[in-house]
Amino acid sequence: MGLFSSIFGKRADFAQLVKDGAVILDVRTPGEYAGGHIKGSKNIPLQSIQQNLSKIPKDKVIITCCASGMRSGSAKSMLLSNGFKEVHNGGGWMSLKGKL
Repeated sequence: MGLFSSIFGKRADFAQLVKDGAVILDVRTPGEYAGGHIKGSKNIPLQSIQQNLSKIPKDKVIITCCASGMRSGSAKSMLLSNGFKEVHNGGGWMSLKGKL
């Protein structure tokens, strides 16, 4: 185990999580999402997550993504504070797409 792993924990295997049924939540604006996204992802912009919590399954693993990883990090925190059990910040959608 490398230093990074021992400090920050095991890195998520996003491809395996998706195979196992994880939901990819893209928190960019609808315009950004329309310009390109991961097939099968759900688009709920960061600013409207609180009002749309019922549209996000609490019984599934959630992987958040955005353009760079900043908004998806905020979304992860919001979901965890609202009772979601397993949420991963997938970072930028293009980078995440390459890991699937």
